Amino acid sequence: TGNASRILSRHSGIIRSKLHKAPEGQKGKTMAFGGLREKARELRVNDWIDAAGKPLERPVRLADLGSGYNVIFCFQDWCPGCHSRGFPTLKLLHEALKDKGFGFAVIQTVFEGADVNTFDKLRLNQERYGLAIPFGQDLPPAGERYPTFMEDYRSGGTPWFTIIDPAGNVVFADFRLDAQADPVIQAAVDG
Repeated sequence: TGNASRILSRHSGIIRSKLHKAPEGQKGKTMAFGGLREKARELRVNDWIDAAGKPLERPVRLADLGSGYNVIFCFQDWCPGCHSRGFPTLKLLHEALKDKGFGFAVIQTVFEGADVNTFDKLRLNQERYGLAIPFGQDLPPAGERYPTFMEDYRSGGTPWFTIIDPAGNVVFADFRLDAQADPVIQAAVDG
């Protein structure tokens, strides 16, 4: 995990504070993106499928992902960047780091297109990318603009990677994590 620590420390300062206004009448006037260097909040996503695609009776919590680094990938099925960059990066990271103490989860953060970005897309993408990890469906709670993960972690949209260190700190939060082009990530993957 030494290489993994170098990966994460190198990228921990990337996120910039951006503000996004919520629509009129909805909770939260602004949302700063990233949540970097903050303590990770417990996941409030309620609807999940397990690594085999079966619906879970109880929600996934951070402790379920393990005590090492946790990588959470947020997507929407209709997001082209999620399929061209996000999922391929996640697949590369998962294959290289799953046996090195890293935990993984995928969350479809449905902040738009709820009629298209549906629960059934979880299993379709799990199979499409060969990812035997939990997938969650995160819709905004009633009266809210953003899904719970977006509110709690201030993610800026999709694709979005959040990495939490073993101490429970958010050490990476950004749209792009380029595992193929980044030499530090590539060293961890190869090593």
